[in-house]
Amino acid sequence: MPTANDRATRRRVDARSSVERITVAGRTVLGKGEGSLELIAAEAGVGIATLYRHFPNREAIVRAVLDDILETDLLPLIERAAGAPDTRQALHDIATRLLDLITAERGLVTFASNFADVAVDVLQNFSASLHPLLLRAQEAGEVRGDLTAEDIPHFLVMAVAGLAIPSAAPSLRARFIALLFDSLNPANATPLPPLLAGEGDLRTALGNVNGGCQAE
Repeated sequence: MPTANDRATRRRVDARSSVERITVAGRTVLGKGEGSLELIAAEAGVGIATLYRHFPNREAIVRAVLDDILETDLLPLIERAAGAPDTRQALHDIATRLLDLITAERGLVTFASNFADVAVDVLQNFSASLHPLLLRAQEAGEVRGDLTAEDIPHFLVMAVAGLAIPSAAPSLRARFIALLFDSLNPANATPLPPLLAGEGDLRTALGNVNGGCQAE
């Protein structure tokens, strides 16, 4: 006869299975274009109540999909880049791949109204894995020395928010990624102004923009 611990373990396994199926379904549905929570639930083979139990809103789906993109598709590239001879090019390739992956999920950017805000959160968790590569690039003189690990998600979200949209052609994304990365060159770089206390949180700034847009 199953014990209480057995039943609790089974519920955790079932919950994890549901979360994984819903995340995969989110990528599938959003990869086809505009989607809905109902379509994602149907693709996952769960009821809408089960979806809401694990993902209470669209932002939660976006966060799970972004986490999955980074874990399954981008982190292996970062790990391979650890020994790259040209660290600046490795960082460039990682940023380009991130844009390509997010753009491939065609409905992702527009699925949640505060996509950029969610992206900052996810990228902040992911930036620690890029820190060793950044340090190597700075030691080699390939990236300006005043760039910090905390700057990485802010830098990447500028590209993601502006370029990871279906209407942005690959050549357009490549053009502006090149322009963005030129700002990392140490030669003739203007020193970065210091951030004042309380002014370094891009999430707050994006939240203020979103709030202002909704109020209008």
